Amino acid sequence: MELDRILNHPGARVIPETESGIVVSSRVRVARNLRAFSFPGWLDVDGRVDVWQTLLGAIQEIPACSERVICPMSELTEMEKHLLFERHLISREMMARGEGCGVIVCPEDGFSLMINEEDHIRLQVLDAGLNLQSALKQADALDDAIEAQAEYAFSSKWGYLTSCPTNVGTGLRASVMLHLPALVLMQEMRPIINGLSKIGIAVRGLWGENTEAAGHMFQVSNQVTLGDSEEGIISQNEQIVQELVQHEENARIRLLEEKNVLLQDHLGRAGGILEKAHLLSSKEALNLLSALRLGIELKLITHLRRSVIDELLLLTQPAHLQKMFASDMKPDERDQARAELVKKRITQQTGD
Repeated sequence: MELDRILNHPGARVIPETESGIVVSSRVRVARNLRAFSFPGWLDVDGRVDVWQTLLGAIQEIPACSERVICPMSELTEMEKHLLFERHLISREMMARGEGCGVIVCPEDGFSLMINEEDHIRLQVLDAGLNLQSALKQADALDDAIEAQAEYAFSSKWGYLTSCPTNVGTGLRASVMLHLPALVLMQEMRPIINGLSKIGIAVRGLWGENTEAAGHMFQVSNQVTLGDSEEGIISQNEQIVQELVQHEENARIRLLEEKNVLLQDHLGRAGGILEKAHLLSSKEALNLLSALRLGIELKLITHLRRSVIDELLLLTQPAHLQKMFASDMKPDERDQARAELVKKRITQQTGD
């Protein structure tokens, strides 16, 4: 099965154990449209199919896309769509699309292209850790290769034209996923989010816009794409991320010094529930695994590896769970399977 090539590849989940896990992953996303077609929202099915075929033809000419996995939305099951969503490869909006829409993924190279979502092309590069510069370089190379095959909608005054005005200009969104549990426990996250919004930086939850920060995971990205260069956007985001990392590190020190009993209780409850629970919801698992992840990084938990927790953060998501157990489960069945999976993995680590 072609989709297994995506699922079996670790991608942006792998952070070396020797590096801090505060910065989880980096993403550079570029929005583009073809000059010869209306925006996707104004196209009928035949028009979207024409765009799909045009871009498939263009991508076939690009050597960097030779090892691609093509996923038309009309040919995927609901579970397969959810698997791609949980991997951050498609959006909720793309999940609802049909014929003429889809995603092309090159798992070995860490990039993907959504076709006919809000724009004709949503090109994204994902990488582990803080690697925005590297992701931008790769996205630029692929973007130039596609533009050599298909003419983009571009204005000398406004830059690249997009369906949503907030993406006009560079069409670039650079985002970083961060794990910030100490700032949450110290009740300092809300003021930080409010301050960042005032300087054009969006802070979203694990699954993007209008989602909560489950597992204390936050996505930080630029809101403005017009009037600044790609390098300027990346530079600002890197600076913001580095400051957030310092704030989180300081919060962890203060947690240890000022609220050690609260911290130990937080970690102890998480470990106890995960080792003994018979039912775990997706949200509960994320938050409890987040606590163990913090304990591992603070070296208060030494019998578990962070890589195991990171894997569980993904595998406990509903579609991945159903894929693993090869079963179309009801919610309560998933909760039971999730608890069994977590218990088994943690027990295996403890035994090692």
